Amino acid sequence: MYKCCIFDLDGTLVDSIKAINYTINLTLKKYNLGPISEDECKIFVGDGYKKLVERALIHCGDKDLVHYEDGILTYTEYFKVHCLYKVKAYDGINDLLSYLKNNNIKVAVLSNKPHDRVIENIESMFENKYFDYLAGEKANIKRKPDPAGAIIISNELNISLENCLYIGDTDTDMKTGINANIDTVGVTWGFRPKEELELYNPKYLVNHPVDIINIIENSKKLKLSNSN
Repeated sequence: MYKCCIFDLDGTLVDSIKAINYTINLTLKKYNLGPISEDECKIFVGDGYKKLVERALIHCGDKDLVHYEDGILTYTEYFKVHCLYKVKAYDGINDLLSYLKNNNIKVAVLSNKPHDRVIENIESMFENKYFDYLAGEKANIKRKPDPAGAIIISNELNISLENCLYIGDTDTDMKTGINANIDTVGVTWGFRPKEELELYNPKYLVNHPVDIINIIENSKKLKLSNSN
């Protein structure tokens, strides 16, 4: 039976692509590069802001990454100001989180977004009333798809990985689930197409947050059936 849901943040809980795209374009503009489109940005995100800056610079012609080091600093400073720009929770997410809270299922976030920005997004969108553990990029947690973050959350919440679901929208998330040996849910409402997620054979592929409620309810029924 699932007792904990570990969520990716961007593209899973919140639609934040406008904030990320706006910030990376401000960064590129400093070097007379860009802009990039939201669709291009969706392909560049998922592996942390440093990779985003690297991919955007190369895409816009800075093949030798002349502006990379300054770009990292610039993006970080801009993102502190603009990380909530037009960010919104996806339809159905609040209902899902409310269901989890009411059913005593632990809720965590594991993101490659800088940790302080994770907290800012969660507190702004959800008032942090649903969450038991938040983990963004910081020194003691390796970036996804390394499984370390999922393992730390499992240990901190005292719930075995076999009783957790990992939920995300990108290939990085699917790899995280595989590496952590945890049942993984690919969501199709996020930044990447369904076909990309299918390549990694997640245990579940869902089109709406209510589908995750159904997965958990079915796991309860299965446990009851096995105990009889």
